[in-house]
Amino acid sequence: MRRREFITLVGGVAAGLPFAPRAQAAKLPTVGFLGPLSQSTQAEWTAAFAERMREHGWIEGRSIVIEYRWAEGLSQRIAEIAAEFVRLKVDVIVTAGTEPVIALKQATLIIPIVFAAAGDPVSTGLVASLARPGGNVTGLSNQSADIASKRLELLREVVPNLHRLAIMANIGSPIGILEMGQVQAAARTLGLEVVPAEIRRVDDIAPAIEALKGRAEALYVVTEPLVNTNRIRLNTLALDARLPTIHGYREYVETGGLMSYGANFADLWRRASDLVDKILRGAKPGDIPVEQPTKFELFVNLQTAKALGLTIPEAFLLRADKVIE
Repeated sequence: MRRREFITLVGGVAAGLPFAPRAQAAKLPTVGFLGPLSQSTQAEWTAAFAERMREHGWIEGRSIVIEYRWAEGLSQRIAEIAAEFVRLKVDVIVTAGTEPVIALKQATLIIPIVFAAAGDPVSTGLVASLARPGGNVTGLSNQSADIASKRLELLREVVPNLHRLAIMANIGSPIGILEMGQVQAAARTLGLEVVPAEIRRVDDIAPAIEALKGRAEALYVVTEPLVNTNRIRLNTLALDARLPTIHGYREYVETGGLMSYGANFADLWRRASDLVDKILRGAKPGDIPVEQPTKFELFVNLQTAKALGLTIPEAFLLRADKVIE
């Protein structure tokens, strides 16, 4: 076979090959997105993250690939996704919550990890310090445990003669244990009697609330994936038990909870994309300080208040960022 014929033949074969080998030669940066909840539950947060990534010039399918996975609040699923992202050799992983970050750190000490929200990243061992996280992890704190006393003060304004406070927390979660301790300390300072309602799985929620009937006048719910995934059920049971609830963020109130005070999670997810952008452009996560929330919001559900026979003071409603009527 003459040389010119051989080159023509090889060129024709190459032209007929699948596109995959060529795509691999110009592999796009890949972000592993570990959603601790369901896709529908996190829709607003995911949209905020993706929009900000586009503003940074990262266009899905053109300049970046984002691999979305949803844990549905299940610990086993979180571990499976962490292992999958390591196998895929993604360039950076973004998630939220203490438990997912712990699982990711156990899976990899190399791939950069960005958390959009975590209750107390230093006390739970996610980072060495806020200013110098060290290792392969950085992100944003939602200061949930730190503002426990503020939530209790707000709750006392709405629930008259509050003396006995129930605290529901998943004690299988590091942030559940941490925040329960914070709330107990704050409650004692305010002279409140504490009634613990400890859970570990979804089947514990109903009996825990049933056991609170007649024993507590309000319920503080510690935010974490298990209760978040089941927040509609939890709020329905609490309403049946005549228990006013206080939560960490507004999605609980939009699904029947009485009130919430906490960081704006959509804003935290949006800012998480800023950190992901820095890492994709060469910054080391351990050198990027953990950021604090700048937007806090108070939500009140008047429908739930009326169902509980509570009258919310007008001055209180005027301070709320949103009142659901």
